[in-house]
Amino acid sequence: MSTSVTNTAAADGATNRAGFTTAIGLVIEREIMVRLKSKAFMISTILSIVIFGVLVGVSGALPSLFSSTDKVAVTSAGAKAIEGLDDIEPVAVDDVGEAKSLVTSEKVEAAVVESTDSPTGVAVLSLRSAPESLIGSLSLTPEVELLDPDAPDPTLTYLIGLGLGLVFFMAAMTFGNTIASSVVEEKQSRIVEILLASTSARVLMFGKVMACTILAFAQIGLTAVAVLAGAAVSGNDFVLGSVAEPIAWFVPLFVIGFIMVAALYAAAASMVSRVEDLPSTSTPIMMLIVLPYMGVILFSSNETVMAVLSYIPFSAAVAVPMRVFLGTIEWWEPLLSLLILAVTTLLALLLATRIFERSILQSGPKLSWGQALKRS
Repeated sequence: MSTSVTNTAAADGATNRAGFTTAIGLVIEREIMVRLKSKAFMISTILSIVIFGVLVGVSGALPSLFSSTDKVAVTSAGAKAIEGLDDIEPVAVDDVGEAKSLVTSEKVEAAVVESTDSPTGVAVLSLRSAPESLIGSLSLTPEVELLDPDAPDPTLTYLIGLGLGLVFFMAAMTFGNTIASSVVEEKQSRIVEILLASTSARVLMFGKVMACTILAFAQIGLTAVAVLAGAAVSGNDFVLGSVAEPIAWFVPLFVIGFIMVAALYAAAASMVSRVEDLPSTSTPIMMLIVLPYMGVILFSSNETVMAVLSYIPFSAAVAVPMRVFLGTIEWWEPLLSLLILAVTTLLALLLATRIFERSILQSGPKLSWGQALKRS
């Protein structure tokens, strides 16, 4: 039979409680300091920032690292044919015989010599296989007309969705579990009873949610700064230009959405008394995050599905920036999506607060979401 710890201690200290704002500030400060003193948290944060910054920084140098220059023997006619090719190093020869000699001795990769039988006026000589870049440059190609030269690359769109989704997913899971573990540990050690003697359950929950939101936003913000710095160093115009607007929408959607998720995790943790029981109440929240995220990844090319996902609170943070990047969204849609997310977050906060207040001092068997909702 479950037992409930009374609020006597909290009631006795009610007269000594600090004001709402002051109390929340104290809880936020306490939660942040606990995390900052954690070596694991600091090391993982610094590593993620450095890794993302370095990856973007070296991205501009990758083409030059993997590019190579081929030596090609050229006669006078061949020199004119390959003029302006960056990946070809011409080696001037007097005649075809000398060109063949250099190719045979493997001093050059190939040779370009005059040929009256070729429609291009030149022929390529090679020992085994000629450089593909050389063949492509000398081949006759039909005229190409691009009907939509600015059309987004599907692969690039997928990668952007994957990247933004991972950022939101990892932040929500990492810091959500941090809140949940903190609540359960304080219940197990009965520290929560001491805390509630000087503040209310609502203040305690709000403080924990805001502290983790600040930490998550700071981590994402520092990572973004590192990425932009790396892009500036490497001259990566894509990061600096193409994804700037999607990221600008991702930030507010991420912050509001994270507050919603964090509040639900706090409520889920208040329903159990042991860390071992936490997965039973946190799994539904995890599924609410994972399923919409998978929907965005799987249906990134489907405009109708993406439009629907833009208005679902748990997927809006990824779906809206992707549609902004694709240019398939009207100017008012991100604002409407943000409004829906804000209202949903407010409702989630109210619900989570009621569950937290009625369950935080609950000991004994765990509560299910159904039981918690009935009690709220």
